[in-house]
Amino acid sequence: MDQEQARRWLATALDEARAGLAEGGIPIGAALYGADGSLLGRGHNRRVQDGDPSAHGETAAFRAAGRQRSYRGTTMVTTLSPCWYCSGLVRQFGISRVVVGEAETFHGGHDWLAEHGVEVLVLDDPECVGLMREFIERNPALWSEDIGDE
Repeated sequence: MDQEQARRWLATALDEARAGLAEGGIPIGAALYGADGSLLGRGHNRRVQDGDPSAHGETAAFRAAGRQRSYRGTTMVTTLSPCWYCSGLVRQFGISRVVVGEAETFHGGHDWLAEHGVEVLVLDDPECVGLMREFIERNPALWSEDIGDE
């Protein structure tokens, strides 16, 4: 995947992450793009806001996209390496590629996805890293809860 295109799409996920943070939630955003480059859905982590442990950014974007006949050729863009739950969603529905804003603060399942034929591009975006580092520093207990360390 073209890095320039990936960075443009990451901007959508970053907007979602900022929205989640502004709502008092965890700043992880995602967007699902179609094979033709159209934005199918976008969303952010809403675990805190909704009291729903399954309301991750990737699942929010996936749900917002609505039912698709096939997910072949689609791209999930996420500000943070997807957890095992969200990695499973990518595999279950055959999403073809994942663009990861950063994997420095959390190394999720993107290696596993790559091992199973999903194209993965890790951008190491400094804004994504900074957003998560600041959040983790200010909210260590909430972060531990989100990643299942509690």
